[in-house]
Amino acid sequence: MDNEKKICVLLVDDEADFRRPLAKRLVHRGMEVLEAGGGQEALSILKDRAVTVIVLDVKMPGMDGIETLAAIRQADAPVEVILLTGHAAMEDGLAGIKAGAFDYLTKPVNLEHLVQKIRHAADKIAAQEAKVREQEFRERMEQQMAATERLAALGTLAAGVAHEINNPLAIIGEAAGFALMLMEKPQARQLPFYDNLVNALSKIEQNVKRGRTITHQLLSFARGGNDAVVLKETDIVDIINDVMAMVGREAKQKDVTLTVESKATKVYAWTNPDGVRQVFVNLIANALAASERGQTIAVVIEEGEQMIKVDVADTGCGIARENLDRIFEPFFTTKPPGSGTGLGLFMSRGILDRLGGSIEVKSKIGCGSTFTVFIPKVSKNAVVREPDKHWLEAAKEIERSNSHGSGAR
Repeated sequence: MDNEKKICVLLVDDEADFRRPLAKRLVHRGMEVLEAGGGQEALSILKDRAVTVIVLDVKMPGMDGIETLAAIRQADAPVEVILLTGHAAMEDGLAGIKAGAFDYLTKPVNLEHLVQKIRHAADKIAAQEAKVREQEFRERMEQQMAATERLAALGTLAAGVAHEINNPLAIIGEAAGFALMLMEKPQARQLPFYDNLVNALSKIEQNVKRGRTITHQLLSFARGGNDAVVLKETDIVDIINDVMAMVGREAKQKDVTLTVESKATKVYAWTNPDGVRQVFVNLIANALAASERGQTIAVVIEEGEQMIKVDVADTGCGIARENLDRIFEPFFTTKPPGSGTGLGLFMSRGILDRLGGSIEVKSKIGCGSTFTVFIPKVSKNAVVREPDKHWLEAAKEIERSNSHGSGAR
């Protein structure tokens, strides 16, 4: 009985005196029944309603049953069709089966026989749906297993990468700090382009720190994302303007226009600034990579009561529909070999998940993409605790490097 209640039957017959009594008897059997007086009406119903089985009379004025069956099959609707024919027109039933009908019955219809056929047709659909679900489940499991294997390899790689990259970063940071210390001497102020040199050295020092943070984040994700998250009062507008300035030179070379729109000059969130900055570095860099000469990248910031919404929209090449569900997978990239790691969007979503936020995407080939980021004004879901020994040592090393620059930013 429970299974029968899930069956929705569409009766299609131009004879109301035949159709209506039959519909009532099927309803008494626990089925949901819809009625149509002809083929066109049936097709109209199918556009708005999910139907399990269609009981379709062959002989109807206008659009007959065989023509209606062909239209149903052309629409590729997940529905089975049982044809009703007269004793003198059994060849129509056979032609219908060849055209894709589940079965046919002759009038006058035996109710028990019809109910049995409807059940069998519904069972066929249920079996097909179960097979599709099983195949989808298998594909998801295979993708998850492959992702797990890649992440396991990433864990081993990340430890080596963090060590190998942090060593030259430490040397660069030390050299920049030493150069900044020399720039404080009176005679250094006589150098041409003094202010430009100090600014360049400060940027080197600042980005050395960011480089260390990125390697630590990569290592954290490889471990499962259990490292501490440091929350601070963070101006989202300031971060986005900073990222736009970072990519400004490349955008100018490509003749790509960058715009930032926000009703407020300051939009604050209690969040992790390094993580949020990395998210927008990834999104804006991706948008720039997808853009051609004369196109636009627009960032729109909207402040809500609990969430800050940021749209990063480009008018670039767009993302194929079949790739939209995969772009957040680790190591998946549509960029040419050597142009991308496939980790940027994966890490961005992970950062936002840890902060209690989220990310969505809309895209169309040839029209561009829009990534929408939601950042909670207070990241309640973040893990906040004292940094472990690994992070303390990294922080001390950064402080030692920065001390040579006498606090220059």
